[in-house]
Amino acid sequence: MTATTTADTTTSPEDRAGATTTRALVRAWIDGWIVSRGTSDPMDRPWGWTIDAGTAQHVSRHVLPEPAEDDVRALVAATTAPGTWLKLFAEDDAVRPWTGPGWHFDKPGFLMTLPLGAERPEVPAGYTLTSWTRGGTTRVLVRTTEGHFAARGQIAPTGTHAVADQIETSPDHRRRGLGSLVMRTLQNTAYEAGATTGILVGTPEGRALYTALGWVTRSPMASLYFKPSEG
Repeated sequence: MTATTTADTTTSPEDRAGATTTRALVRAWIDGWIVSRGTSDPMDRPWGWTIDAGTAQHVSRHVLPEPAEDDVRALVAATTAPGTWLKLFAEDDAVRPWTGPGWHFDKPGFLMTLPLGAERPEVPAGYTLTSWTRGGTTRVLVRTTEGHFAARGQIAPTGTHAVADQIETSPDHRRRGLGSLVMRTLQNTAYEAGATTGILVGTPEGRALYTALGWVTRSPMASLYFKPSEG
């Protein structure tokens, strides 16, 4: 979605429908993410939501599904606490002029979705897969037969949506189908729990895997954090 600074009275019905869809998807992503990470409930704001994450490096985050310049500048000006993050669903270059000293861009993200269905992935030879569910989140762990960490991921179904999160493959075990194994296992778990749509925010590195599995990019996401000691 393109970030705007003022209301556009010429916006087409199709564009307005797309904006509504993006906002709804972002909220669905938030609802699963807070379960996956065990954070506070989202607090409604005029421009989106605030979530308390509660760690030293990630105290809280402000999520703006339709970032406007005035809102972003106001948040930037009001922020004094290191570890405050902004999640802006727009391209990095669109929002970069709205920031100031002490604000740093993390890797860009991509809001992605997938219609869920039954999956029966096979575990490659030389690896084992275990999974467990606690607090509404299912985690998958892939190890070598010797017990060494190879890959992991988790998913939080919330009704018809399920949010995949913290997908990781060890550098020593990449390009062996383990990322696909983790994702397809999580997707099947969510499908069996009644979810029909998967949602995630992927990194540039992860986007290729997700796209190959059928995930579709819905919006870019700029990710910024406040750390004045870095200049």
